Amino acid sequence: MSDNHVYEPAPAPDHGRRGLPQALRVRLDLPLDFEAFYLVHQESFHAYAEVHFGSRSTAEAVIHEVFLEIRGGWTELLKEAGNLEQGAWAIVRRAVTARLEREGRLPAFVINGPIAQGLRAARGKLQAMESRRGLYAAIAELPNRQFEVIVLRFILGYPASKVAWYIGVDERTVGHHIRRGKERLRVKLGLPAEQKKGKGQ
Repeated sequence: MSDNHVYEPAPAPDHGRRGLPQALRVRLDLPLDFEAFYLVHQESFHAYAEVHFGSRSTAEAVIHEVFLEIRGGWTELLKEAGNLEQGAWAIVRRAVTARLEREGRLPAFVINGPIAQGLRAARGKLQAMESRRGLYAAIAELPNRQFEVIVLRFILGYPASKVAWYIGVDERTVGHHIRRGKERLRVKLGLPAEQKKGKGQ
């Protein structure tokens, strides 16, 4: 994406916008469909980034850059054969990963106790593993879509319906990616196969 794209309000008579927080200023003077997209997705994008960085301010800085990129390529994203949400989530994931790699560190949820506890509770079968760090390293190695649904569903705690809505697939597809992701994690971590209890998650 070109750095020439500018995602700031066009110069105009000052109507007091200088006193607004940046998160509010950047939504002014934008295409209505992009503004609607921002309003719908910014919460989940920020939550996703924050769970990786452990800092709201860092998450806001990264997601601001993400929306710059999305805005710069908005027309192209709308024209792509794929889903708009999928394209945007790909940009979010790439930006978060790039920042972590530049800083040479693992995601914050690797060492965040409350999140680790929540994940262990949601994934009872994984409580027996020897190393918490091993679980998160295994999650980080999942294919993109499995990684997204595991993080959104089990780390951020979103219901499957909300995960489906955010990434632009149906709930059955979310369930499929969760099952595939859990199986990859089971094999990677050397855990015993789950006993089948019937259909469902």
